[in-house]
Amino acid sequence: MSADAAPVLASLSAAGAPRARHVAIIMDGNGRWATERSWPRLVGHRRGAERVKQIVRACPDLGVNWLTLYAFSTENWKRSTEEVLGLMGIFARYIQREAAAMSAEGVRMRFIGGRERLDPKLQALMAGIEARTAANTRLNLTVAINYGGRDELTRAAARLASRIAQGEITAPSEADLADCLDTAGQPDPDLVIRTSGEHRTSNFLPFQAAYSEYEFTPVLWPDFSPAHLAEILDRTSQRQRRFGAA
Repeated sequence: MSADAAPVLASLSAAGAPRARHVAIIMDGNGRWATERSWPRLVGHRRGAERVKQIVRACPDLGVNWLTLYAFSTENWKRSTEEVLGLMGIFARYIQREAAAMSAEGVRMRFIGGRERLDPKLQALMAGIEARTAANTRLNLTVAINYGGRDELTRAAARLASRIAQGEITAPSEADLADCLDTAGQPDPDLVIRTSGEHRTSNFLPFQAAYSEYEFTPVLWPDFSPAHLAEILDRTSQRQRRFGAA
């Protein structure tokens, strides 16, 4: 168990409150963290990748079975070429360096978002780690790369229309659309966290998070520790989720 998470986890267990099982995180603030220190933005992204490893390892001990991370949006291509290429390199190195650890620790890794724009070598690494960890069940880690909620819904609508045209579906339902999303077969997030103090959802999981709880924290992602996550899990467990019933 993470040393940072241990004391807060103990209080959660003692309280007996239900905690979020699926947490989705908008990892914001890497560039700002670096800029505040007069460092290149990529230094912040590298520090953010280190933080991902810590949060991933802490999740099972905190009762989180599903973790979805927003790593790169469809709009992030607007950033400088240097930053985009640097980010893609960080993604590739993360997959290469963490593959063995994920396999050993029971983490299943999957990706959502359009892959066609990504470098073929990165696509191969993504497919490789998905296959290598497919049987793992301790933690389901989903990483959104070149992901945008509206883009996902557009692609899902096209898939649904194709199935209707082929006669597979006659009266399309909400569940049929969900089955056409990148996240098909995965539970909706109970809790969405955004770091860095921004208060917007940035096109992240608009369909899946329709009834999620939201938490916005001023902590920049490179500073977001397992203890911060445990505290948020504790606090949000006190909320009553009614799903429109009351």
